[in-house]
Formats: sequence, C-alpha cells, structure tokens
Amino acid sequence: MNKTIRRTSVFVLLLVFALLIRATWVQYYDGKALADDKYNRRNVIQTYAEPLGNIIVAGRSVTGSARTKSGDLAYKRTYKDGALYAAVTGYASQAYAPTQLEGIYQNLLNGTDNRLKTVMDTVTGKRAEPGDVVTTIDPAVQKAAYDALGAKKGAAVAIDPKTGKILAVVSTPSYDPTSLTDANTAGPAWKKLNADPDKPLTNRALRQPLPPGSTFKLVVAAAALEDGLYSSVDQHTDSPDPYTLPGTTRELSNENPNAPCENASIRTALEYSCNNVFARMAVQLGQDKVRAMAEKFGFNDDAQHVPVRAYTSVYPSGMNQSSTALTGIGQFDVTATPLQMAMVSAAIANGGKLVSPHMVAQITDGGGDVLKNYDDSAGTKEIVSSSTAEQLRSAMQTVVEKGTGTNARISGITVGGKTGTAQHGENNSQTPYAWFTSYGKTGGKEVAVAVVVEQSDAARSEVSGNGLAAPVARAMMKAALD
Repeated sequence: MNKTIRRTSVFVLLLVFALLIRATWVQYYDGKALADDKYNRRNVIQTYAEPLGNIIVAGRSVTGSARTKSGDLAYKRTYKDGALYAAVTGYASQAYAPTQLEGIYQNLLNGTDNRLKTVMDTVTGKRAEPGDVVTTIDPAVQKAAYDALGAKKGAAVAIDPKTGKILAVVSTPSYDPTSLTDANTAGPAWKKLNADPDKPLTNRALRQPLPPGSTFKLVVAAAALEDGLYSSVDQHTDSPDPYTLPGTTRELSNENPNAPCENASIRTALEYSCNNVFARMAVQLGQDKVRAMAEKFGFNDDAQHVPVRAYTSVYPSGMNQSSTALTGIGQFDVTATPLQMAMVSAAIANGGKLVSPHMVAQITDGGGDVLKNYDDSAGTKEIVSSSTAEQLRSAMQTVVEKGTGTNARISGITVGGKTGTAQHGENNSQTPYAWFTSYGKTGGKEVAVAVVVEQSDAARSEVSGNGLAAPVARAMMKAALD
C-alpha cells in the first residue's frame, strides 16, 4: 500500500471514530436534554396520551381528564369548581407550562415520577399509572373565603395552628383553569387573562406581598414583650401623643384622635390601633430587634415553600429612626403576604410555636399507597414564649370584643384579631389595603386566618380592616370551627 492510500485510510478511520463518538454523545448525553426540551412535541403527546392523576380535596377529586375529539393529544385536563380552587391547583395546559400544584407535582400526575414505576414498568419502558396529590384544604373554609371575598380584589389564607395544615388559599378575582387546558383554545384565553388589569392569574394569597399596616403591630408587640422592654400587655408604655418621628417635624397621627393612646398599654394600643405607641416602640427596640422577631415569624425567608413557593415577606434594613418608626406600624418598606400574616396569628394561637404551614398532606401512587406524608414531616419552632403568646392572645381578644375588630365576633367561639389599614401610592393617594388577621378557638379546634382586601366598591372613607376584611375572616373561622 502506497503512502497516499495509507494516509487517506487513516484519515477516513479518524472520521468514522469521530462520528461514532458524536453519535454516542448525542444518544447518551444530549438525548436527555433533547427529550426534556419544552419544545419537544413528543413530550406533550406522551403527557396527554393517558388521563392524568388528580388533586384531591377532602376525599374528592377537584381535577379530571377528558377525552379530546381530535388531534394527537388524546386527553386534556378538566377542573371541578375551577375558579374556587385555582389558587391551589394552578393549571395543567396542553399549551403552557403547568403552575401551582399542577406544576410542582407534574411528574407524579403524568406518571413519569420514578417512584411510581413497578419492576414491569422498568422492563417494558411503559409509563406508570399516575399518582395523586392529597391536599389539606377544607372545602367549607375555602368556599366561605371565596364567597365572602366575592367581587372584592383580595386574598385569604387559613391555617390549623396545631398541625400547620393550610385549610384555605383563595385569591380574587379568580379564573377557571379549564379555559387554559386545550391547546386549540388556550391562546385567546391566555391573552385575555394577562391583559386583565385585575391580574386574575396572580396568586395574591401567596405571591403578592403588600404593606401589612397595623397587623404588623403584633410582631412589634411580641418583640417588646420578649425583649423585656415591657413586662406585660397591661403595663403603660412611654408613648407621647402626638408622636413626632425622630429627626423630622412630622407628627404621626392616630386614626381615632379621641383614642386614649398617650402612654397606652399594649392591650389598649392594640384595641385602638394606636400608631404612636408602636412607632415609638419600634424606635425603642431598634430595627435589629424588630427584624429579628419578624424573621422568627417568617419574614425575609426566601425559601418559604408550602410546597408552592411563597414570595418573600420583607422587613427592611439600613433605615434611619424615622423609617424604623414607620415600620412599627407596618408601613415604609415592610411587606407581607396573607400567608405570612396567618403564620403570625397561628404561632400566637399555638402557644408561641409555629408548625410549618403546608397545603399537601400526602402524595400517593396509582394504587393509593402513600409515597410521602407531609403531615408527618411538618417541623415546629418556637417563635415566642408561651407567656408572651398568652398575653398577645388576651390582647387580641380585647380587639375583637370591644376594639377595632368587632366584626369578627362569633357567638360561642373565642376570637382574637388585629385590624390593619395600609396606606400606599404617592402621598398615600391610592385606596388603602384593608387587613385582618385572627385566630378562633372552640373546644379542641383552632384556626388562624389572614385576609387582605386590595380593592372593593366601598368608598375610600369606608375602607378599614374591620369593615372589609374582618367579615371575611369571620366567615372562614366559623366554617372551620362549626
């Protein structure tokens, strides 16, 4: 063989080896990425080749699957009471990525989760029978919140303080996830929902932190009692009225100019929602101590998963004293979700201990066997002492019995709460947010609730936590405790 042919042969062999190496790389390394690519049509075809698993509320499936009439996608997702449960389920769409529980448990619900596979499934490569997601949602509490919010723009969350089970997650205005399930009709519905200025796709209960207003005074009061700044909720505070914000000439006013807020005790200050007391208290404690207490309750936690990821509720840092004073009344840059404020009331109701909130009890395989029990893994941490929690519960009861939260009273049930009216917009030009957070107890049953109403048809002068949010909380507590 002459030299030219030998060199050509070597070169050709090298090319063959390069092709073999590349083919191996594509098959064994790039293959998974290609298979998982969101634009791979075969993934969508496989997902909807069979009925999906379901999301369960109180033993009843609130999802389903329906046979399609044409096309290469055999099934589509359906929803029962879709708008009622949209903030829990999210949507599974042939056209768009799934959200909420549908997204988090996508592999379980479509049968591709490895935990579902039997030995025969592994041998044959057949997709396993899909699993189900069993929620902690109480349908009576969910419906009570949804109906009570009605046409208002707002959100509500209810938690069982003893177990951490989330009993309700409601966001209004809502939407029907069914409108997004079919690839042939999802496009126009998607555009309409995204163009809606009321943002129905936003989960306001978990993913829209807003200034919590006076409901945050519970956190400041907890910090003052735990720090020893004041020994009890009935000790008089050092609180001039009016209170001039440090370093400014601005006097902080109270909603009720006739309220006995000068040097008021924590109980009286919560009863009348005295701004001067808690603004002054935040300055006395200093921002670091207030922040530390806020963070114990869950503020500034960017990994708050229930298992849907909740947006971070924020207590700011690097403030001057006047800004620190404003955080004492839940203003300046303080923000909170309804979930976060429900957690505050849940910890106070549960003797100062916060059980990790969760809205999935367990996930099961196609045969109903439990793959994971979230109720068993819910952690508990002490936020405040039992003594502090007891004092705060007593003061919150005063708020409901004869203070700013009387619309939350329920005959025969012990209720404690705190109202909030949070200003927002340039120079507070926008309609205030109305807040209410509370707990209710009767016999061995307990519930903690938080409600925010962003907007309603009420006149600006009529917007208050007691007027708009407390009746929603009352309906939820009654449903949970009846």
